[in-house]
Amino acid sequence: MDLSIVILISGRGSNMTAILDRLERENWPIRVSAVLSNRPDAQGLAHAQARGLPTVIVDHAAHQTRESFDAALGNAIDRFAPDTIVLAGFMRILTAAFCERYAGRLLNVHPSLLPSYTGLDTHARALADGVKFHGLTIHGVTPSLDQGPILAQAVVPVLEGDTPEGLASRVLEMEHRVYPEAVAAVVAGLVRWTSLGWVSGAPRPGFESLRFRPWHVHPELQR
Repeated sequence: MDLSIVILISGRGSNMTAILDRLERENWPIRVSAVLSNRPDAQGLAHAQARGLPTVIVDHAAHQTRESFDAALGNAIDRFAPDTIVLAGFMRILTAAFCERYAGRLLNVHPSLLPSYTGLDTHARALADGVKFHGLTIHGVTPSLDQGPILAQAVVPVLEGDTPEGLASRVLEMEHRVYPEAVAAVVAGLVRWTSLGWVSGAPRPGFESLRFRPWHVHPELQR
């Protein structure tokens, strides 16, 4: 069975790399059909090309409206007919029309424990509020920013004297561990996005050994 994903990036693509590494290491039957970026200078494009993956640039600066950009992006995605579209550091707010076009097929990772700290600067905001725990959320993408159904979360401790950079590093470490597993679970059919949210399903052939966990904790919390 030919199961495929398209990955969308805007920068260095570290989550993209983590996904590619995990797919190769676990030998999951998932094909990365293409890597798309809204920025011609995205560092992750070179990493994808080095692995022999097709890359496409849909430059948002060439479009006067979000609607025009999203339409062009959708046309580029449709060339590859992916089962799932994976947002991996894709720094664009998508229109309702785009989200509806790919309803149930859009997956994103956000650097906070949603519903807290939607949007940008999540780590600095969490530290300013004095929280003891922070983390990440993997969720389906809907027209409401960072409010789609939650698939998985990972908890990271806030340490004494923490900085936004230090906290961001630990959160990213967990993203690289958790996001590939969640992507595989969705593509494999272990979880499905329905009108009731995420529900469990039976794995497709080739994924019988895959296990999906909705909660993860950073190693600092396991000591």
